[in-house]
Amino acid sequence: MAGVFIGFGTVVNMVTVALGAGAGLLLGDRIPVRTRDTITDVLGLITLVLGVSSALTLSSAALSEAVGSTGMLIVLGSLLIGAIIGSLLRIEQRLEGGAAWLRTRFAGTGEAGRFVDAVVTPTLLFCIGPLSLLGTMSDGLGRGADQLLIKATLDGFAAIAFASSLGWGVLVSAIAVGLTQGSLTLAAFLLGDFFSAAQIDALTATGGVMLVGLGLRLLQLKPVPVGDLLPALAIAPVLVSVVAALN
Repeated sequence: MAGVFIGFGTVVNMVTVALGAGAGLLLGDRIPVRTRDTITDVLGLITLVLGVSSALTLSSAALSEAVGSTGMLIVLGSLLIGAIIGSLLRIEQRLEGGAAWLRTRFAGTGEAGRFVDAVVTPTLLFCIGPLSLLGTMSDGLGRGADQLLIKATLDGFAAIAFASSLGWGVLVSAIAVGLTQGSLTLAAFLLGDFFSAAQIDALTATGGVMLVGLGLRLLQLKPVPVGDLLPALAIAPVLVSVVAALN
């Protein structure tokens, strides 16, 4: 689904976090865990479908014209090289460790500490993750806000849980979502002028495979370290350029 405007997904994400936090303050812990788990499973299935749909960009006319029949090999090569680089750099581990350090760094005691926890903890969850990067990239490149809309739904329900236990400080995290994702969307929008249609299609297909991995994680079927695959997004456009030059 194409967004109404560039950045539409981020605006919706901010609204769902705010609404979720408000609902959490009103409902407390009355929402059963089983209900939340079922909703997460549904979103995992939708993420899988969206990932497959994005991966099918491999058959686009622009990519075929630029690299011929090697589109699949480009995506495969990007993911393999990205996985090697990401695992060597321990990106997934560093993201988790950085989030844990920030949570500890800003932790406090009493009411002030509780408020800080209510801001920092959900902000880390909402802003640090593969879906945040993939979604803002898709939105910024004009490919639609579908991924951010799925993330917005996930974040909305997570905000309910956070607000019911941590309080109204969770509302502040909506602002952090806007600033972080808005900046990433703007960066993707500006970078779009430097990418050819074939490079954007390769990016979309590579990101689609990563979304499939994220869907498997949401469904708790396989803990795919999607964070370690993030370098593939930088490699895909480069491989398209190399293969296109050799053709």
